[in-house]
Amino acid sequence: MTEAALPLLARIADALDRLAPPAPAAPSFEGARLFRHEPVSGAFLPAPDYAMDIELLVGIERQKERFLQNLRRFADGLPCNHVLLWGVRGTGKSSLTKSAFMAMVAEYPDLKLVEVDRDEVAALPPLFDALRVRGERFVVLCDDLSFEDGAVAAKALKAAREGGVAGPPENVLFVSTSNRRHLMPRDHAE
Repeated sequence: MTEAALPLLARIADALDRLAPPAPAAPSFEGARLFRHEPVSGAFLPAPDYAMDIELLVGIERQKERFLQNLRRFADGLPCNHVLLWGVRGTGKSSLTKSAFMAMVAEYPDLKLVEVDRDEVAALPPLFDALRVRGERFVVLCDDLSFEDGAVAAKALKAAREGGVAGPPENVLFVSTSNRRHLMPRDHAE
C-alpha cells in the first residue's frame, strides 16, 4: 500500500462511519425507580414513584406477606419464584406489586421496576438479555397478561423465563397480573 492511498482509505472509512447507524446508548436507570419499556426503540422511560402505601391494601394480609417475602428474597439474591397474581378486576393485584416494590426500594436502592405492555410478550427474551448484564435487580411487571394470541405469546414468555442456553437472568423477577380466569382462549386446542 502506498502512502498516496492512505488519504483515500481515510475518506472511505469516514464515509462508512457516517452511513452506519450509531450504536445504541446503554440504558440509564439513574434518577428513577420505575420505568416503562418501549420494545421498538429499546428505551426505558422513567415513571414517577407509585404513591400508594402498602398498608392501605387491606384484606390481603397473607398475600402481602408472601409477596413481600418473595420480593425480599429476590432483592437479597436468594432463590425466589416468579409471580402470577390473578383475580377479579379491581382487587389490587397491580397495586400490590407496585406498593410492595416501593416499600422495598428504601432498603434496596438498586432495585428497579420495569413495566412491559401485555401485547409485547414476544419482546421479553431480548429485554431479559439486555437486563441480564446490568448490576441492578429488576422486577419486570406485565399487567393484565393474557394469551389471546395463543401459543406464540406463551412460548415467548416461556423462552424469556427459562433464558435459553444462558438460563434465566438471576437479576430479573417476572411478575404478571391477570384478571382472566383462563389465560389461554377457551377454544385453544393445545
